[in-house]
Amino acid sequence: MYEPIRTKSVHRTADDDHGRFPHRSREEELDIQLAGHLAALLAVTDELGDRAAAERIARQVARLRGAPPARHAGLTGADTPALHRRAHTLAGRALVVAASRADTAAAILAAERMDAHAAALDAAGLVGTA
Repeated sequence: MYEPIRTKSVHRTADDDHGRFPHRSREEELDIQLAGHLAALLAVTDELGDRAAAERIARQVARLRGAPPARHAGLTGADTPALHRRAHTLAGRALVVAASRADTAAAILAAERMDAHAAALDAAGLVGTA
Protein backbone atom coordinates (compact mmCIF):
# COMPACT_ATOMS: atom_id res chain seq x y z
CA MET A 1 0.00 0.00 0.00
CA TYR A 2 2.80 2.45 0.88
CA GLU A 3 5.99 2.93 -1.07
CA PRO A 4 9.17 2.32 1.00
CA ILE A 5 11.37 5.32 1.90
CA ARG A 6 14.36 5.48 -0.42
CA THR A 7 16.17 8.55 0.91
CA LYS A 8 17.48 9.54 4.33
CA SER A 9 15.13 11.45 6.53
CA VAL A 10 15.49 15.21 6.63
CA HIS A 11 14.74 15.06 10.35
CA ARG A 12 17.70 14.56 12.63
CA THR A 13 18.02 13.43 16.19
CA ALA A 14 20.22 14.97 18.85
CA ASP A 15 22.45 11.90 18.82
CA ASP A 16 23.34 12.25 15.13
CA ASP A 17 26.25 14.64 15.77
CA HIS A 18 27.36 13.27 19.12
CA GLY A 19 30.61 11.77 17.86
CA ARG A 20 31.51 14.53 15.39
CA PHE A 21 32.27 17.38 17.77
CA PRO A 22 34.24 17.43 21.01
CA HIS A 23 32.07 17.87 24.05
CA ARG A 24 33.14 19.18 27.43
CA SER A 25 31.80 18.09 30.77
CA ARG A 26 29.98 20.47 33.08
CA GLU A 27 33.08 20.63 35.28
CA GLU A 28 35.29 21.57 32.34
CA GLU A 29 32.84 24.29 31.30
CA LEU A 30 32.76 25.67 34.85
CA ASP A 31 36.57 25.61 35.00
CA ILE A 32 36.73 27.65 31.80
CA GLN A 33 34.11 30.08 33.04
CA LEU A 34 35.77 30.49 36.45
CA ALA A 35 39.19 31.01 34.87
CA GLY A 36 37.69 33.69 32.63
CA HIS A 37 36.11 35.58 35.52
CA LEU A 38 39.29 35.35 37.56
CA ALA A 39 41.42 36.48 34.61
CA ALA A 40 39.19 39.54 34.19
CA LEU A 41 39.44 40.20 37.94
CA LEU A 42 43.23 39.84 37.64
CA ALA A 43 43.33 42.51 34.92
CA VAL A 44 41.39 44.97 37.09
CA THR A 45 43.47 44.08 40.16
CA ASP A 46 46.67 44.70 38.19
CA GLU A 47 45.18 48.00 37.01
CA LEU A 48 44.57 48.98 40.62
CA GLY A 49 48.17 48.08 41.48
CA ASP A 50 47.37 45.51 44.20
CA ARG A 51 50.31 43.15 43.66
CA ALA A 52 49.65 40.74 46.54
CA ALA A 53 46.04 40.14 45.53
CA ALA A 54 47.01 39.91 41.86
CA GLU A 55 49.54 37.16 42.63
CA ARG A 56 46.93 35.12 44.51
CA ILE A 57 44.45 35.50 41.65
CA ALA A 58 47.13 34.63 39.08
CA ARG A 59 47.91 31.39 40.94
CA GLN A 60 44.25 30.37 40.78
CA VAL A 61 44.01 31.20 37.07
CA ALA A 62 47.17 29.20 36.38
CA ARG A 63 45.78 26.25 38.33
CA LEU A 64 42.54 26.29 36.33
CA ARG A 65 44.09 26.89 32.91
CA GLY A 66 47.28 24.92 33.38
CA ALA A 67 49.35 27.91 32.23
CA PRO A 68 50.24 31.30 33.69
CA PRO A 69 47.80 34.09 32.78
CA ALA A 70 48.59 37.19 30.76
CA ARG A 71 49.30 40.09 33.08
CA HIS A 72 48.41 43.77 32.89
CA ALA A 73 51.24 46.29 32.86
CA GLY A 74 49.94 48.11 35.94
CA LEU A 75 48.28 51.29 37.05
CA THR A 76 47.26 53.66 34.26
CA GLY A 77 45.52 56.31 36.33
CA ALA A 78 42.00 55.16 35.49
CA ASP A 79 38.98 55.99 37.68
CA THR A 80 39.62 54.02 40.87
CA PRO A 81 36.00 53.87 42.16
CA ALA A 82 34.84 52.52 38.80
CA LEU A 83 37.59 49.91 38.88
CA HIS A 84 36.61 48.86 42.41
CA ARG A 85 32.98 48.52 41.30
CA ARG A 86 34.04 46.43 38.31
CA ALA A 87 36.33 44.26 40.45
CA HIS A 88 33.54 43.75 43.01
CA THR A 89 31.19 42.58 40.23
CA LEU A 90 33.79 40.25 38.72
CA ALA A 91 34.63 38.77 42.12
CA GLY A 92 30.92 38.15 42.68
CA ARG A 93 30.63 36.30 39.38
CA ALA A 94 33.72 34.25 40.21
CA LEU A 95 32.23 33.43 43.61
CA VAL A 96 29.02 32.10 42.06
CA VAL A 97 30.91 29.86 39.62
CA ALA A 98 33.38 28.70 42.27
CA ALA A 99 30.48 27.73 44.51
CA SER A 100 28.85 25.86 41.61
CA ARG A 101 31.94 23.77 41.06
CA ALA A 102 32.69 23.43 44.80
CA ASP A 103 36.11 25.09 44.46
CA THR A 104 36.72 26.24 48.03
CA ALA A 105 40.03 28.00 47.37
CA ALA A 106 38.62 30.08 44.51
CA ALA A 107 35.41 30.81 46.44
CA ILE A 108 37.33 32.08 49.47
CA LEU A 109 39.58 34.21 47.27
CA ALA A 110 36.59 35.69 45.42
CA ALA A 111 34.76 36.45 48.67
CA GLU A 112 37.86 38.14 50.10
CA ARG A 113 38.22 40.25 46.96
CA MET A 114 34.55 41.25 47.14
CA ASP A 115 35.07 42.35 50.75
CA ALA A 116 38.24 44.28 49.85
CA HIS A 117 36.57 46.17 47.01
CA ALA A 118 33.46 46.86 49.07
CA ALA A 119 35.70 48.27 51.81
CA ALA A 120 37.53 50.45 49.25
CA LEU A 121 34.21 51.82 48.01
CA ASP A 122 33.08 52.37 51.60
CA ALA A 123 36.29 54.28 52.37
CA ALA A 124 35.67 56.46 49.33
CA GLY A 125 32.14 57.18 50.60
CA LEU A 126 30.55 55.27 47.75
CA VAL A 127 28.66 52.62 49.74
CA GLY A 128 25.64 51.22 47.95
CA THR A 129 26.98 51.98 44.47
CA ALA A 130 28.85 48.69 44.08
